[in-house]
Amino acid sequence: MSVTRTAGQKLKTDPALPPVAVVEPISFPLRQKILFLALGIIGAVAWFFIATLRGENVSAVWFVLAAVCTYLVALRFYATLIERKIHQPDDTRATPAEEFANGRDFEPTNRSVLFGHHFAAIAGAGPLVGPVLATQMGYLPGTIWIIVGVVLAGAVQDYMVLHLSIRRRGRSLGQMAHEELGTVGGWFAIVGVFTIMIILIAVLAIVIIGALASSPWGVFSIAMTIPIAFLMGVYMRFIRPGKVGEASVIGIVLLVLAIAGGSLVNGHPQLSKFFTLSPVELAFAIAIYGFMAAILPVWLLLAPRDYLSTFMKVGTIVFLALAILIVLPVMQMPAVTKFALDGTGPAFAGNLFPFLFITIACGALSGFHSLIASGTTPKMIQKESQARLIGYGGMLTESFVAISALITAAVIDQHLYFGMNAPLALTGGTPETVAAYTNGLHLVSGAGMPLPDATAAQFAQAASEVGEKSIISRTGGAPTLAFGMAHILSQIPIVGAAKAFWYHFAVMFEALFILTTVDAGTRVARFMLSDSLANIPGWQRFRDPSWRPGAWLCTAIVVTLWGSIVVMGVTDPLGGINMLFPLFGIANQLLAAIALTVVFVVVMKKGLFKWAWIPGLPLAWDLFITMWASWQKIFSPNPKIGYWSLNAAARQARAAGAQTFQGAKTPDQIDMVIRNTAVQGTLSILYAGLVLIVFLIGMRIAIRAVQKNGLPTSEAEGMPSKIFAPSSFVPTRLEKEVLAEWQAAGIDPSGDGRLPGMHHTSQQETVQEENQL
Repeated sequence: MSVTRTAGQKLKTDPALPPVAVVEPISFPLRQKILFLALGIIGAVAWFFIATLRGENVSAVWFVLAAVCTYLVALRFYATLIERKIHQPDDTRATPAEEFANGRDFEPTNRSVLFGHHFAAIAGAGPLVGPVLATQMGYLPGTIWIIVGVVLAGAVQDYMVLHLSIRRRGRSLGQMAHEELGTVGGWFAIVGVFTIMIILIAVLAIVIIGALASSPWGVFSIAMTIPIAFLMGVYMRFIRPGKVGEASVIGIVLLVLAIAGGSLVNGHPQLSKFFTLSPVELAFAIAIYGFMAAILPVWLLLAPRDYLSTFMKVGTIVFLALAILIVLPVMQMPAVTKFALDGTGPAFAGNLFPFLFITIACGALSGFHSLIASGTTPKMIQKESQARLIGYGGMLTESFVAISALITAAVIDQHLYFGMNAPLALTGGTPETVAAYTNGLHLVSGAGMPLPDATAAQFAQAASEVGEKSIISRTGGAPTLAFGMAHILSQIPIVGAAKAFWYHFAVMFEALFILTTVDAGTRVARFMLSDSLANIPGWQRFRDPSWRPGAWLCTAIVVTLWGSIVVMGVTDPLGGINMLFPLFGIANQLLAAIALTVVFVVVMKKGLFKWAWIPGLPLAWDLFITMWASWQKIFSPNPKIGYWSLNAAARQARAAGAQTFQGAKTPDQIDMVIRNTAVQGTLSILYAGLVLIVFLIGMRIAIRAVQKNGLPTSEAEGMPSKIFAPSSFVPTRLEKEVLAEWQAAGIDPSGDGRLPGMHHTSQQETVQEENQL
């Protein structure tokens, strides 16, 4: 498909069909110049005030403005640089969604719905929990890393991995690593990626359980999103095909009713008892849901539910941002706290370098995203040019969620913040003991002045205002975010009268936010396992992700693996999230190192040495900071940081006949601490070793590419596309003209009803061809 292309051209691949692509002119109109000049000035002013203002009145508004302006400029210029210099998308090529459309796993999906699915799938616990926990180090370090990190690292990884997978028939990250790094490097990458994926899904599920345990309101509202998604999927596919707007209105109305219904259920004696689940019961319920979501067709549950979730996610965050602009809250947390320097923070132990970056995780860079970008999304995207909006833009949106979470944590009273995020073993669990604990932290204001002592009544009143019996030691970050959101929204006239409603709404919002990552993650892990098994001689049938026996078997294995870790986490006497989140953060960043290594190698193989710094810069930083954190978690003599030192301390306590140890209240619980820390320490060593091997093999291939001025890649041969879709939410002038041509021809440009088996090789035929080869 080598065709001479000029600006303003409309491209055809079939004379019988209207154009399938356009060549947009490379221009920068005057109004855009004025717009981005204004954004640059506003963003620079906001950054100036964030960096220089100190004291009692640092407004949260500056953080919102700095983030939004930076994101818009980066999407317009930096993402476009990557698009033009490295990816060079070609919309005359069929994407995997079009080439292998089968109505189950491969399905060309409306860009708005797909953006919703992709954002919902990547935006899990990380951007909510990580920034909240990292706030204990002050607002400045986290703000810088969340905004700058996403522009140069997180969004780059997501966008580039998505494009690579699109050009490789929707292959998973592990399989792409196998094809680009060779057999040895590929298998190390596959093992590392898959095992890390299991840990990530498990931790996300544990965070959900922390938010929903003993919360009938949240459990009911979350459960109702499943039948609502079924209805939306059937409506858009059979009742009113393609009517995304109508289905959206129906879904949003029903979602609001589900939230309101949760309030009624919460107050009903019988129903509240029925929907009140223990952590272990929730673990099994989420595992069952994860299994069903991973095997059902994407159009029936996964895509509509994620799309519905995105309305609530983005709507809530936008509403929170508007509330910040109205209320003008000020930061209660200092720019940098003593915990950033001495590493003794109550929420998590460790110094700013390296643990701030590990803790924030998904808000700036997330390896988990590379699995979605090489999992469900490339199998649903209509056009290659949409990858910039969905890959880069989706990650920028998640970063804004992270900034919003940091703001909500930083604007509440410091005593309340540390009382909510310190473990129960430190706070004592009562208003009197937690007040004494936080007073002993000797907290200071932004101006460096000692804060007045907290009182027991302060904690009791804070719990009463949000309709809870207690907010003490509600660790994990999610309750703090909910409390901070309710704190901000309660200051708006009229809306503020329902502070308890907003708190429970935020809890439900967080659970919905994270559950969409669990279901998509399970499906992606199923793809990864299936791809991996297909490399075994005689098992090539697993190459087809829609082969039903293989799909069911792989899903069952995946759910069993992460479900077992979830049960271990929710029964951990030291708090599963407290122990597993550092491992989650490290594993997530190590996974990003694998993804960036694969991307870097492909760029080098293509001979684009001049632009290799784009993935190379985040790769170098991520590998350095994550290996530093891994070293500390493995070798630190401080039991609050090192897994093995904590393991040794627990063993000594057990050998001495101690009946309690830190949060463990019985000898059996001490044994559980010994077992869990051994597992976590072993995994830390395994992950660090696997990633180092993959990196070194990747660098060897990159050096060989330089010596040979490029090497062949595994990019698949393109098939001509026969559908059309705009590259962004709003069609350009040229795209509107092409859409009008399709309408005049009486043909659906999305290809609904004519794609499966119409003109491309089926997935099953592809498997048969590969078997013959």
